[in-house]
Amino acid sequence: MKRTKIVDILKDTDYGKDVCVKGWVRTHRSSKAVDFIALNDGSTIKNVQVVVDAGVVDEDTLKKITTGACIGITGKLVESPAKGQASEVHCEKIEIYGLCGSDYPMQKKGQTFEYMRQYAHLRLRTNTFGAVMRIRHNMAIAIHRYFHEHGFFYFHSPLITASDCEGAGQMFQVTTKNLYDLKKGEDGKILYDDDFFGKQTSLTVSGQLEGELGATSLGAIYTFGPTFRAENSNTPRHLAEFWMIEPEVAFIDLEGLMDLEEDFIKYCVRWALDNCRDDLEFLNQFVDKELIRRLEGVLKEDFVRLTYTKGVEILQDAVKNGKKFEFPCQWGDDLASEHERYLVEEYFKRPVIMTDYPKDIKAFYMKLNDDDKTMQGTDVLFPHIGEIIGGSVREENYDKLMSEIERRKMPMKDMWWYLDTRKYGTCPHGGFGLGFERLILFVTGMQNIRDVIPFPRTPKSADF
Repeated sequence: MKRTKIVDILKDTDYGKDVCVKGWVRTHRSSKAVDFIALNDGSTIKNVQVVVDAGVVDEDTLKKITTGACIGITGKLVESPAKGQASEVHCEKIEIYGLCGSDYPMQKKGQTFEYMRQYAHLRLRTNTFGAVMRIRHNMAIAIHRYFHEHGFFYFHSPLITASDCEGAGQMFQVTTKNLYDLKKGEDGKILYDDDFFGKQTSLTVSGQLEGELGATSLGAIYTFGPTFRAENSNTPRHLAEFWMIEPEVAFIDLEGLMDLEEDFIKYCVRWALDNCRDDLEFLNQFVDKELIRRLEGVLKEDFVRLTYTKGVEILQDAVKNGKKFEFPCQWGDDLASEHERYLVEEYFKRPVIMTDYPKDIKAFYMKLNDDDKTMQGTDVLFPHIGEIIGGSVREENYDKLMSEIERRKMPMKDMWWYLDTRKYGTCPHGGFGLGFERLILFVTGMQNIRDVIPFPRTPKSADF
C-alpha cells in the first residue's frame, strides 16, 4: 500500500479507510490490553497515534519497538477519542525497518542543546530540530518568492575567489599545492604560479562585489548561498560556514534601500507566521515563550530610522541617567551588541534601521556623505539578536572610490574588474547582506546559531 505522510493523515477525516504510515517512534506505551505508539515522519511537528490491540502483533515484536525505531504501520484511519488529536491509526500490521537500542542518544527528554550538538546527525529527529529545519526550509522558500515577485534575478556568485570583499583577510585558502613542499620565492613568500588557478585563491566571504556586476546589467539581482569566514570566534552568533542573502539594485537611493530592507524582512516574518504555525507554537511553548508575540510585533509598526550620531546621543544620555554598559560608546566607536539591543528592546521597543556611520568603521565601497565623515551604510537592528542586516548605498564615482581605497592602502591588484564598473557606464546602486542563520535565530527563538544549521562549522569543529 502507498504510504501517506503524517501531515496529511492528521488532516484526513475519511475514517474507516486503510492507510499506511511510516516513520520513527517517539514514544511507546504498553499495557495488557493495548499499546500506544506515537509515530513521526518529519512532515509535521505532530505525531500520529497508532493503537495496537492485544494479539494483533506478537508480544516479542512489540517489545523491540522502542524510542527511535523506524517502522511502517498498515491499518485503519479512525476518529480519535483522545483530546488534542482528530485521528489515529488502528494497527493491523507492523513492519520493522530499523530497531533502536537503549544507547540511542536522542531519548525523549532531558538533553541540553549543547549535548545534542555532539550528535548533530541524530538531533534532527527531535521535535525541536525538526521544527527548526522545517522553518529554515520555509524561510528559503519565502526569500526566493519575495525576490521573484519583485522582479529580482537569482544570481550565482563564485564560491572560489581571489578578492576579499570586506578587506578583513580572514579567509579559507583553496589550493591543490603540496603543503609539505611549498614553493617559495627569494623573499620567502609562497609562489602560486604552479597552483590550480595560478594565483592565491580563497573561499568567498561575500557575493556582494560580483552581485554589483549583476545589478549594473540586470537591474536587480540577489545571491543566496554559502559564505565562509575564518574568524576564530567561538560565540553563539558566529559560524565559519553560513548562508547569505545579498540583493543588489541599480538606481536605488538610501530611502529606497531602507524601504527594501524593511519590506523584505516583514515578508519573511509574515510567511513564517502564515506557513509554520504548528512549529512556531511548539517553539513558543518549549524554547521561547515570547516568540510569537515578538514576531507579530515586527509586523505591527514601522521600523525606526535613526542616524548613528543620534543613536550615540541616546546611548550617552542613557549612561548619564544610570544605564551601565560593558563597553564605552563614543562617536566613532563600532556599536556593541548591548548598545544595539538597548536601542531596540528598551528605548524604541521595535526594530531600528541605523544609518550614516563614521567612514572609518565601515567598508571601502560605501557611498561617502557630503560631510566627508559618514557613509550611507544601513544596519537593521532587531530585538533578541541585534544586527540582522547590513547594507549600504555603494560609491559609484570612480575617483571617490579610488581615493578611499588609497586612503586605506588596500591592495586592489585582483580587483580591476570591480573598478571597471565605475569606469564604464557607472550608475547609482546599493544593496544589503542578511545572514540566513541570523534570520532563522530570530524566527525560531533559538539562542545559539549552531542550532539553526544542520551541521555547524566552528573553530576546531568540522564533524559530520
